[in-house]
Amino acid sequence: MLNQKARPKSTRPAEQATTDFHGAKVSMGGITSGASIKKLREEARGCRACDLWRNATQTVFGEGAAKPTIIFVGEQPGDREDLAGSPFVGPAGKLFDEALVEAGINRSEVYVTNTVKHFKWVPAERGKRRIHKKPRADEIQACRPWLDAELKAIKPKVLVCLGATAAQALFGRSFSVTRQRGVLVDSPLAPKALATVHPSSILRAPDANARRDQMAKFVADLKRVARLARGGAGNRKKA
Repeated sequence: MLNQKARPKSTRPAEQATTDFHGAKVSMGGITSGASIKKLREEARGCRACDLWRNATQTVFGEGAAKPTIIFVGEQPGDREDLAGSPFVGPAGKLFDEALVEAGINRSEVYVTNTVKHFKWVPAERGKRRIHKKPRADEIQACRPWLDAELKAIKPKVLVCLGATAAQALFGRSFSVTRQRGVLVDSPLAPKALATVHPSSILRAPDANARRDQMAKFVADLKRVARLARGGAGNRKKA
């Protein structure tokens, strides 16, 4: 038998066979129907539904209480989240935590996740910073089965979309956070559903006064969420 040169070991995770799930391709074994959040998190580690995994450190799945009343859904993990493997732990996450405290919501009693589970970024023109880049519609669609599975496993009483990407992914492309912010919408995903701004938008405010004003409005939205979770009423308008 002829000797063959040994192939060098790949530095990337092994490619896995894929299968279709609601139109998106996921790793073989994919999403177990009726799986717990713990099981889903394990399965999502090997997701290859789109190419975002290639430049990301890891899958950043949702985290929170085992049986939360409220689920918050953002856009995607950022640089800090990608490195830590947990959602909302960077600057926007810290601001989010502050707002939750002011609104009387305990973060340990809610569930926080993102529409897209991998960090999409481009290199800065100078330095080593990784700059956030908005995910495309096909990347959002590829990741949607994981979010659907999270919602099915949690069955939240209140669904809160943080920002336009999450809101349009779950409530439809015509949804406008500017026009429909804080208003209850009809959704099969939860008994009570609404959207507000993403906390990162507050960080981008032009000055301190604007940040204070935007933070106050964000806290007001979260206080409404807290009332809804306790069984309070709210204005309802179909998106």
